Amino acid sequence: MHSETAFATTSGVAPHGPEAAAHRPQAASPGVVRPGRGADVLDLRDTGGHPAELHFPAGDLVVVSGLPGSGKSTLMHRIVPSLDGRGAAVHRIDSQDVRELWERGRLRALPYGIYRPLVRAAHYAGLHRALRSGDSVVVHDCGTLAWVRRWLARSARRGGRGLHLVLLDVPPQVALSGQESRGRGVSGYAFARHRGAVGRLVGAAASGRLPKGVGSAVLLDRRAASALETFRFG
Repeated sequence: MHSETAFATTSGVAPHGPEAAAHRPQAASPGVVRPGRGADVLDLRDTGGHPAELHFPAGDLVVVSGLPGSGKSTLMHRIVPSLDGRGAAVHRIDSQDVRELWERGRLRALPYGIYRPLVRAAHYAGLHRALRSGDSVVVHDCGTLAWVRRWLARSARRGGRGLHLVLLDVPPQVALSGQESRGRGVSGYAFARHRGAVGRLVGAAASGRLPKGVGSAVLLDRRAASALETFRFG
């Protein structure tokens, strides 16, 4: 994860601090927490105890969302297991993985904008295969594509599976620093779109208003994300 500098909310619209007490469930003690079992929204921002493990039912879908540069890919690479408790695969679906694969191929000498549509098509084809498998799936999401969450919600509903949201809430300057450190950024216009979308998503979740089809949400700041050691499915 990138160095911690501040822990304010992404957009300033999410209930936060003392005024948010009415919307904030009691924080879990360090250890294992099971999102959706006892509270639809688990807000771990600015809390004293951070769990090391988020435990989801096997076969469920988890969407990891936040600003570009907030640390989603880093978190997913670090804590998403390859197998669930039954020994079945856990699919980590991250468009950044697809982009890096293509950049190592024959198209690496071309500007990314030329082959970006191919990368996106490959990413969504991989997500489609993962959803059809019936296995546990963890998906990287920047928050701007509501149609992807609707697709996931339909898949979860049809398969009788749960859909969970894990939101990384970091200040814009921290996300911009994260983009700089990885050597990849988005335009100012695109970042503003992401900031607005993620801010609305964080604000809605913190107020207990989850997107349609989402059964639970976990709100993380950088400290809480750094304390996590694993997702577990089983």
